[in-house]
Amino acid sequence: MSRSTNHVASRARRKKILKQAKGYFGTRKNVWTVAKNAVDKGMVYSYRDRRTKKRNFRSLWIMRINAGAREHGLSYSQFIGKCKANGIELNRKVLADLAMNHPEAFKAVVDKVK
Repeated sequence: MSRSTNHVASRARRKKILKQAKGYFGTRKNVWTVAKNAVDKGMVYSYRDRRTKKRNFRSLWIMRINAGAREHGLSYSQFIGKCKANGIELNRKVLADLAMNHPEAFKAVVDKVK
């Protein structure tokens, strides 16, 4: 019996990878072996950086809260500690938005904490 290769499936696999490599520069977009490696590496980076993004945003929120709290004579750690003690359950994302875009509302939170 002759050997059978499923060319339809293997071509579909290659087309799927090359479609993902669309927009890459040079041979990374149209040479199968290069594109496959580039797409694999890109997927690894995207998985890793979805988690890194969360870290970066939390860090940014903390910096903004710290800047807002220091305008009212508190450090970040004092402010967060007093928020916990007084039962204020606003998360860092909301507090950072208040500190940046609504300073009067943030001042009200600081006054409640003090």
